[in-house]
Amino acid sequence: MTFSLVLACLWVIGAAIAALFPSRDKHWKTAYVLAAVGLPLWLFIVYENGIWAGAVTAIAGALVLRWPLIYFGRWLRRLLKEMSNGSA
Repeated sequence: MTFSLVLACLWVIGAAIAALFPSRDKHWKTAYVLAAVGLPLWLFIVYENGIWAGAVTAIAGALVLRWPLIYFGRWLRRLLKEMSNGSA
């Protein structure tokens, strides 16, 4: 197993441990930190292992950070809707 995949496993373990503890902000700060660490890690995985390993780890990361992605998708949809209504 390559070093980048070991780091990805540690990232998942860290996310699971962080989810065990209660949080007043519903873990949003933790999600920001995980995303900030996860994106460069994902690029390292793609560089070291190829696009297929990158695709698998991107899916795993999306499963871990599903709610931030859902809220980002809603925000993006709302933004695109406002842009299309404003230009008409």
